[in-house]
Amino acid sequence: MGGGFQFLDILFFGAIAVFLVFRLRSVLGKRIGHEQKDARRYADYRLNPDKPGDKPANDVKRDEDKIIALPDRAANADRGGKPEAEPTAVGPVEPGLARIKAVDADFSKDGFLAGAKAAFEMIVAAYAAGDAATLRPLLSNEVFERFKAAIDQRRKAGETLSTTLVGIKSAEIIEAGLQDRTASLTVKFVSEQVNVTTDAGGKVVDGDASQVTTVTDIWSFARNTRTRDPNWSLVATRSPN
Repeated sequence: MGGGFQFLDILFFGAIAVFLVFRLRSVLGKRIGHEQKDARRYADYRLNPDKPGDKPANDVKRDEDKIIALPDRAANADRGGKPEAEPTAVGPVEPGLARIKAVDADFSKDGFLAGAKAAFEMIVAAYAAGDAATLRPLLSNEVFERFKAAIDQRRKAGETLSTTLVGIKSAEIIEAGLQDRTASLTVKFVSEQVNVTTDAGGKVVDGDASQVTTVTDIWSFARNTRTRDPNWSLVATRSPN
């Protein structure tokens, strides 16, 4: 009698356990299905944000979280991620420099400018000091005669020129050419100087010893490329218009 009741209890609880298993399976299956559907919707939306359709349930305020690509990055992406090369600008003097380089393989723009700056400093100092011997190999005959005439006139007047070259602010090639194997380059120098002219008694007749002046000079240099002499001569000087 007691054994029969125990058997019925086992059957009763077993039935309840089976019911619970099926019930849980049903509920869990539905939840997993919804989560997978939402995940698919979310992935599809991230890859295609403009695609019509329902947004994923767990995507809160997705319209306010759109990512806007920078224009240059977007363009690079279309080209496979490779940056676009900047165009190389060709200045007005480049063709002339190229012609000089074609007949003189040793020519260097940077090397020339370094030498031109050194020559500028030497010529300015020698002219102020009245040192014609230093000027002679640096100038063409015509320019040397003009410089020497100015030095002689200053001496006759008993005047002394004192020049302090504070520094060269810039040196830029503004003209370049080649004619009959004679190369010519024109450089615009912008420098800071202190220039003072005094008379025989030491009185200042021009300039101010306490004032630094910005001076712009345009000098033209030339060299015969047929010769082995690498030195350039100053062939013309002028002031900016």
